[in-house]
Amino acid sequence: MISLEREKLLSELEQKIGYGFRSRALLDRALTHRSYANERMEENCRHNEALEFLGDSVLGLVVSSWLLAQFPDLSEGKLSKMKAYLVSEASLVDLAEDLDLGRYLLLNRGEEKTGGRRKRALLADAYEALICVLYLDGGLENAGRFLRREMRDKVAQIDPSSMIGSDYKSALQEQLQAAGAPVPEYVLVAALGPDHRRTFRVELRVGGHALSLGEGRTIKLAQQEAARSSLAEPDLINSIVSSYIQIADDDDEVEVIPEEAADGEYLSEMASSDETLCCQRAALAFDGEEKIPALNEAEEELMLTSAPTDFQTEEKIG
Repeated sequence: MISLEREKLLSELEQKIGYGFRSRALLDRALTHRSYANERMEENCRHNEALEFLGDSVLGLVVSSWLLAQFPDLSEGKLSKMKAYLVSEASLVDLAEDLDLGRYLLLNRGEEKTGGRRKRALLADAYEALICVLYLDGGLENAGRFLRREMRDKVAQIDPSSMIGSDYKSALQEQLQAAGAPVPEYVLVAALGPDHRRTFRVELRVGGHALSLGEGRTIKLAQQEAARSSLAEPDLINSIVSSYIQIADDDDEVEVIPEEAADGEYLSEMASSDETLCCQRAALAFDGEEKIPALNEAEEELMLTSAPTDFQTEEKIG
């Protein structure tokens, strides 16, 4: 039984999407997260996960037929990239946020406290479920009308000649390589949620600098989201690339140690402290043969006590 307050919220959403449901229960289910349903199993409360499955297919059908009608002479490859862009999680999140869809979700307290109404994965899932119930309640014509209205601006802004589809990683890597920067690293920093419904968080780094974060239902999707976020911030990319190039130029200006340093006299003159002398003597070798006398006990102790003892292990993923 839907409460009067809930009915008012659902009516408000119907006004936004331009469709009145014959079955409000369908719309309510589309907005019900698993966390909420699991706490009300005795009430036979049903969540929206199965609806996402059909909604994704309806979305793909509508977008594919629309693009073919709009661009009848394009190759399959370009049409596929355009479709991938329009149905991507990032695109669906934009559309969900335009509707303020998070406002209408049913979540448990745990999800509420962790910002569930703003979580990208939850918003994209709910949007697919909404497409599904529009199809179930009103048929393909109503679902298609809704999507064409919602996606009209996105389709109008598409430039087929410059589409990168959903492969933001490749686009970012090409941009960085052209600028002389190193390849990006994608580091898995968190895996959130239960095993059956994981959300992965990946940090994108360039030259050791953190550039962006991405989240997704798979690690690959999280990587793509991190790359997409970086591409949306060209000034930040340029700043980090400039810093990397400057550091690389500074590293090139190193002092060349002459061969006569092999007897240890040059190092003794240059050392400003016992610790500097110890590290230099331990590292220096000439023609593959150690030319420096063995470290004395004091120097050995200094090396051991100055070695790092704490390490943080992170998983780097390609």
